[in-house]
Amino acid sequence: MSQPPVAKEIPFTLEKHNDVRIDPYYWLNDRENPEVIDYLNKENAYFENETAHTKDFQARLFEEMKSRIKEDDQSVPYKFNGYYYITRTEKGKNYPIYARKKESLTAAEEILFDCNQMAEGYSYFSLSGVSISPDNKYAAFCLDVVGRRIYTLRIKNLETGEILPDEIKNVNPEVVWAADSKTLFYTTKDSVTLRSDKIWKYVRGSQTDSAALIYEEKDETFDVSIEKSKSKEFIYIISSSTLTTEYRLLRADNPDGKFKIFQKRKRGVEYSISHYNNIFYILTNKDKATNFKLMMCSVDETGSYYWKEFIAHRNNVLLEGIDVFKDFLVISERSNGLTQIRVLGLTKKADYYLPFKSETYSAYTTTNIDFDTPLLRYSYQSMLTPPSVIEFNMETKQSNVLKEQEVQGGKFDKNNYIEERVWATATDGTQVPISMVYAKNLKKDGSNPTLLYAYGSYGVTLDPYFSTVRLSLLDRGFIYAIAHIRGGEDLGREWYENGKLLKKKNTFTDFIACSNFLITQKYTSPQHLYAEGGSAGGLLMGAIVNMAGELYNGVIAQVPFVDVVTTMLDDSIPLTTGEYDEWGNPNKKKYYDYMKSYSPYDNVSAKAYPNMLITTGLHDSQVQYFEPAKWVAKLRKLKTNQNKLYFYTNMDAGHGGASGRYEALKEVAREFAFLLDLEGIRN
Repeated sequence: MSQPPVAKEIPFTLEKHNDVRIDPYYWLNDRENPEVIDYLNKENAYFENETAHTKDFQARLFEEMKSRIKEDDQSVPYKFNGYYYITRTEKGKNYPIYARKKESLTAAEEILFDCNQMAEGYSYFSLSGVSISPDNKYAAFCLDVVGRRIYTLRIKNLETGEILPDEIKNVNPEVVWAADSKTLFYTTKDSVTLRSDKIWKYVRGSQTDSAALIYEEKDETFDVSIEKSKSKEFIYIISSSTLTTEYRLLRADNPDGKFKIFQKRKRGVEYSISHYNNIFYILTNKDKATNFKLMMCSVDETGSYYWKEFIAHRNNVLLEGIDVFKDFLVISERSNGLTQIRVLGLTKKADYYLPFKSETYSAYTTTNIDFDTPLLRYSYQSMLTPPSVIEFNMETKQSNVLKEQEVQGGKFDKNNYIEERVWATATDGTQVPISMVYAKNLKKDGSNPTLLYAYGSYGVTLDPYFSTVRLSLLDRGFIYAIAHIRGGEDLGREWYENGKLLKKKNTFTDFIACSNFLITQKYTSPQHLYAEGGSAGGLLMGAIVNMAGELYNGVIAQVPFVDVVTTMLDDSIPLTTGEYDEWGNPNKKKYYDYMKSYSPYDNVSAKAYPNMLITTGLHDSQVQYFEPAKWVAKLRKLKTNQNKLYFYTNMDAGHGGASGRYEALKEVAREFAFLLDLEGIRN
C-alpha cells in the first residue's frame, strides 16, 4: 500500500445547545460492522508497509531492551498470615508465577498460579485480584482474556489444586473474604457503561445465582469498590466520585450483618480511613483542607462531628497517605513537587523525614502488613537509580536494601548520565517543573533529539522514574524529559484543580511552555523535539498539535481521548458520567462550549501537522478505539503537508496494550523505531 486508506464519509448530525456538528466518521463507532474492521486492518497494513524498512531495527531494539531485563527474577518476599508470598518470572516466559512458602523462606515452594500455563491459547491474558482466604486454603482470582477489563471470578482450592466450578462473570478484580473463609464480597459492572455499581455477597460452593445483592450505587457519577482493612477486622464498601467519598463498613467476622455508613457523603468532601485498635485515622479535605489533613475518631462514633484533628492542613504540603504501625505513624507527603516520607511516633518520641538527596526521585511505602514491627518497607528510584526496595528500622534509623533492580548486559553505568530538574514559565507566570535525564557528554546546541512526556489529568502525579527501555534512547543521544504540568497533583491539590474543568487549557499551555523552554535553552529545537502521551495524555497530544504543532518533529499518541464533546455527551459509553467532575458536563452549555474549544477532533483544521504515530486497542474500554480512528481519518483529509501519519490498532488488546512482558516490549520497540527513524538513526 503506497497510499493510506481513505475512510468513507457518511455525514452524521450531532446537535446540542442549538449548535450543529457534522461528524462524517461517526460510522466507525460500530465494532461489529465488518467495514469498520476492514478499515482498521487497512490502516494496520499501511503502517506495516510504510515501516517495513525499520523491521530489522525494531527487532534489534527489542533484543537490546530484553537483554537489560533480568528474565529470571523474583519479588521481595513478604509474610502474610503464616506464609511468605513471592512473584517470580522465568527466562523466555511472558507471564509471572505466583508462589508461597509456609513460615520459612527455606520451606518448599507452593505454586499458586503459573500464568504462562493459564495464558496458553489466549492472545491476551490478565490475572488480577488474587485474594487468599483467612484459613489459607482458598484463593479467589479474576481473569480477563480480552483486554476490556471485564473479569471472571474463580476460586482455587490450594490444598488440592482444583479450580472450583464457582464462576462469576463481569466482575471487577477486587475480592474480599469474610473471616469465615466461606463468604466472598465482590463488585460487578454495569453491562453497558462498565461502571462499577453493585456489591454482592456469595458463599463458596453455592449456586452462582444465589449471590445476594448487598449494595447498589444509584448515582451514575459514583463508582463503588470493596476493600478489607489492614487490621482485617473490617470490610469497607467505598463509593467515590472525582470529588466525593462515602464509606460503609462491616465487621469481617459478621458477614451476614448490615453495613454501616461511616460518614454520609457530602459533595466535595473526600476521605479515606485506616483502622488500628479502637481508632480510625481519617485522611480528608473536610473544612476546605485543600491539601488534606489527618483526623481521628473512635470505632464507635464515626460521624464527622466526632472527628478530632491530628495533623493540621498545610498550604504548601499535600498529605497523600498514611501507614499505621503499633508505635509509629508513617505519613506520605508531597512538597515542592517531591515525595517525602515522615515518621511520627505514637508511643515513642519521634518526628523525622527519611533523607532523599536527588531532585528527580520517586519514593513511596510498599507492602507493610504487620502492625507490631519497627520495620518500614519503601521503594526508591530516580531517573538514574534503578528501583530498590528498602527496609528501614524506624527505631534505629538503619536501612537495609532488600533488592535493587538489576540492569543486565554490563553496559549501564549511572555515572554516564545526568539527571536534573528545571522550571519553565507558563503563560500566566506559573513555574512548571521538568525532570530530565541525558548522557553526560551532551552539548546544549539545539541539536539534541528530545522526547517530552506528560499526562496531566485526574490529579495523577507523574513522579520521575527509572526505565531500562529508555536507555535505548539515551544511548542514541536522546534527552528524556517529563513535564509535571497542571492537571496532575505533582505540586499539591491546587495544581490539579487548576488543570481541570474550565481551567483544562492550562494543561496544554503548560506543556507548550515546557516545550518552548527546552527550545530556548537550546536543549533541543523544533526539528528534534518529540512529544508523547497516552489516554488523557493522548488528549494532551491532540491539543498541542492543534495549538502549536510547529514545535514538534514527531508526536506519539497512545490510546488517545480526542473526541471529548461527543464522548462526554454519550452516557452509554464507559466512564462518561463519572467524568463530569473532571471535564465538566457538556449538557450544560458553558462546559459544552469550553470542551468544544479544545477537543482535538473538533479542532482539526487544514494546516501542517507533525509526524504522528497513533495507537489504540480494539477492546479498549477506557478510550474507545473509534476516537483515534475518527481523528486519524479527519487528519488524513485536512492536513496540508506530507509528514507521516500512522495509525496502529492492536486487534487483541485494550487500554493497557499487550499483556505479556515481551509483547509489551515489542510495542515500545515499534514506537522507538518511529522516533529514531525520524532522526535518521537506524542502528
